[in-house]
Amino acid sequence: MTRANILLSALLVACALGLVTSQYRARKLFVDTERAQAQAARLEVGWNQLQVEQTALAKASLIDTKARRELAMQPVSAERTLHLVVDPVDRTVRLGTPLPEVAAAAVEPAARARTAGAPR
Repeated sequence: MTRANILLSALLVACALGLVTSQYRARKLFVDTERAQAQAARLEVGWNQLQVEQTALAKASLIDTKARRELAMQPVSAERTLHLVVDPVDRTVRLGTPLPEVAAAAVEPAARARTAGAPR
């Protein structure tokens, strides 16, 4: 009977140590999960802020303004534009003329800009 009690007591202590160890591991994993979720939330907020910033920086008007001011770029006029025509059969490239409606549309804003800037 004494041996059985000692054996059962040892088994009880081993089970208790196993239970304590498993609870410790579960709590540690829970804390790690909470930290990972908090970091994921922070990264999501940062990602959203970067997307908003990218959208703001990619606006055509902002790009145009920076190109004009910082790089001193000027728009290309229709007179300085070369039109290339690629023959799909021969795969040759030659200098072509713009379509009449495209050329008129390109020249018309330039003419309006010149007349708008003229003194009245």
